[in-house]
Amino acid sequence: MSGPDFAHLIRLSDDTGLYEHAEGPLPRIEHGYCLDDVARGLVVLSREPHLSAELTALAEHYLAFVAYAQSEDGRFHNRLGPARVWLDEPGLGDWWGRALWGLGTAAARSPVPAVRKAALECFDRGARHRPPSVRTMAFAALGAAEVLAADPVHAPAAELLGDITSYVGAPRPDENWPWPENRLFYANAVLPEALIAAGDLLSDDKVRDDGLLLLDWLLAVESTDFHLSPVPAGGWSLGESRPAFDQQPIEAAAMADACARAYRITADPKWLAGVHRSIAWFNGDNDLGTLMHDEQTGGGYDGLTPDGPNINQGAESTLALISTMQHLRTLLESTG
Repeated sequence: MSGPDFAHLIRLSDDTGLYEHAEGPLPRIEHGYCLDDVARGLVVLSREPHLSAELTALAEHYLAFVAYAQSEDGRFHNRLGPARVWLDEPGLGDWWGRALWGLGTAAARSPVPAVRKAALECFDRGARHRPPSVRTMAFAALGAAEVLAADPVHAPAAELLGDITSYVGAPRPDENWPWPENRLFYANAVLPEALIAAGDLLSDDKVRDDGLLLLDWLLAVESTDFHLSPVPAGGWSLGESRPAFDQQPIEAAAMADACARAYRITADPKWLAGVHRSIAWFNGDNDLGTLMHDEQTGGGYDGLTPDGPNINQGAESTLALISTMQHLRTLLESTG
């Protein structure tokens, strides 16, 4: 696969949003939509430098979904049933963080002024909150980083991004386990990426270097024989066996994002290895030597199990594939 393919994302989408689940390549309409995925879709579409008219319209549908999910106090619903009725109350789970990530990216990068304005208004409404979870906060911090990079005096974004250090904390002094948690869970690289972004944009070298240290350790822990070997869905800590399954595409995508940011900030070519390994994981350089996407549909497989790929092609895995393949540009630009 040579770059992002949006065909399956279009297949999973309609004029309301993005269906969460699929059976093989077919959307499971009966399961409805979730903000988590629509917000991730808004991230990947917003950071594409050139969108077709069809994908521009899709990004606007996603933004409308995110705005509809937001309550007046800035929290968000997550699950919308197939009858277009919310199935939950507004809250501050991961979907809140990913919503701010999507809104911040759209506010900073959309070529459409009306989209940038609407996205920023929703971002500001949500950014007043602080969630209970470190990963939720890290997702939101990435959205704040987008806003702050575009507008360095945007106070709500600066305050939110600055608060990420109190959530993640400093690396532990144990070189075998500097990670601030007792166990690796999911989308792990988002934690060091948020620190790297905060340190860079808020001119705090220590925070940036803490993030780089954690990312360096994580890349080593999640690599085997120079290929990516992500921790499994159930998490991992020292002493547990590897390779372990089920491996999730979001882990490879988070690693690609974090290493691409580290490379942009430091220009250190060692971070290109993480980008390359993440892309290669989808293309078959993984613990089972199997493709993690469908070359015909453009969909990403839902996970790597001990017996091979889970061939369902849901929204989360397809977006993880697309976002990782977007970083091919980083590799190509690094070689001129």
